[in-house]
Amino acid sequence: MLKKTTALLLFLFLLNSCSVMQKTAKKDLIDDFYTQKTNKEKQKVYADIIDDTLHIYATKLTKNVLKVDTTQAPKVFLPVGKNKDNLEFSLSKTSFDIDFLTIPLKYRFSKKNVQPQLNTNLNGAVYLGYRTDRYFINYKLNPLQKSERKTTHIGYSVGIFSGLGNTLMSPTNTNDKLLQEYDGLVWSKGIAAIFGVNSFTVGLSIGYDNLMDHNRNVWIYENQPWLGLAFGLNLN
Repeated sequence: MLKKTTALLLFLFLLNSCSVMQKTAKKDLIDDFYTQKTNKEKQKVYADIIDDTLHIYATKLTKNVLKVDTTQAPKVFLPVGKNKDNLEFSLSKTSFDIDFLTIPLKYRFSKKNVQPQLNTNLNGAVYLGYRTDRYFINYKLNPLQKSERKTTHIGYSVGIFSGLGNTLMSPTNTNDKLLQEYDGLVWSKGIAAIFGVNSFTVGLSIGYDNLMDHNRNVWIYENQPWLGLAFGLNLN
């Protein structure tokens, strides 16, 4: 059973590692409602993207429902020509975040006669959080006097996680009450903060583990806090 669980965690970890180089929908600027921030104000808008052309529509509340205000013409940002209106602005949106989270590095504090430990164990967890995505849009003229749009994405999220992992069980971390070594299955949970710039995503986590077998009473790290380096794969 433990071998099957470890194999599954390894597969999910490799899947997550490959995904770091891929873009998800939340990293891309897509057709959606946003909060637009310029030098003067913030306002709710709807972005409609057709190829490289960006249409920004004003919105209005109708019976507490945000809708596109079709009575006003959109602001159009073209990839060519001298664009002089709001050449630099940002769009942002918030959402509920569901991620697959892996924590490849855990720092465990000193406990009794055992020095601080830096563990590298396989693990995977489901992460639920509140996310904000910001898209910084900039138009600049190239030598041919054509404006080129550049979009920089920043995302950050704070939430909770819960999942499974493994840990080395040994005489050292059981006060010599365990005479053999084996990989124990642990249940991990805690809170995490995830930050991403374009395709790079990293996070910090604080959590604790519960050993899933009868040796939990002698394991010195049972229910003890640790700090971790986290990576996430967005699932929604």
